[in-house]
Amino acid sequence: MKNNELIKNKADSNEAYNIIRNYVIDAQNQIYTSVNSAMVLAYWKIGEEIYEICGENGRAAYGKQLLEEISGKLTKEFGRGFDISNLRNMRRFFLTYPKQDTLCPELSWSHYRLLMRVEDSNARSFYTNEAVKSGWSVRQLQRQINTMYYHRILASKDKESVANEIEKTVPKPAYNKIIKDPYVLEFLDLPANEHYYESDLEQALINHLQKFLLELGRGFSFVARQKHFVVDGRHFYIDLVFL
Repeated sequence: MKNNELIKNKADSNEAYNIIRNYVIDAQNQIYTSVNSAMVLAYWKIGEEIYEICGENGRAAYGKQLLEEISGKLTKEFGRGFDISNLRNMRRFFLTYPKQDTLCPELSWSHYRLLMRVEDSNARSFYTNEAVKSGWSVRQLQRQINTMYYHRILASKDKESVANEIEKTVPKPAYNKIIKDPYVLEFLDLPANEHYYESDLEQALINHLQKFLLELGRGFSFVARQKHFVVDGRHFYIDLVFL
């Protein structure tokens, strides 16, 4: 009888956990979607304004100076998400999607950054629509673009098989963790948590490597771990930096 009660209690506990877990995930997904939607719209409007005052490329002397001044003021007030390369990306975003009502609330800024790199407008429209329809994650969209999914699906006779392969090659995550998206953190002017960028094993190895190098003493100066660099609007993290 006691064993049956234990099994029932465990089953009840698991059921309660799954229900509560889903509440948390739903709330996090709503926050993530809301932030991304607001960020995409803000960046589109910023891109429109920059285009209006600086022109299409902004590399002429006046446009470049104006962009530098705007970037400097925005960065001082809102953080590094508004450097010149990012502002140019926002203008490019506006030029790529010139009609505000064509923006998709289901897609994040990370999605749009990938889509903007697709030169063929037909292919870009296809990827945009498929990303929304199929609910592709950013990694799935990147995989589809890199493997020329648009051209493969056009040439394939077995379109269903080609369309379904992405779930096997790059499975969709159970849910998005807002704290893992550097663009969201940047937009909210929140510090990135470097511990989210490594697996447990990799983190342990880096911990030991850092300790070993520091124990060598002279000739090594520890600068930072998970040093954050932004190159052309893209985020990179270097595990350890020594001098």
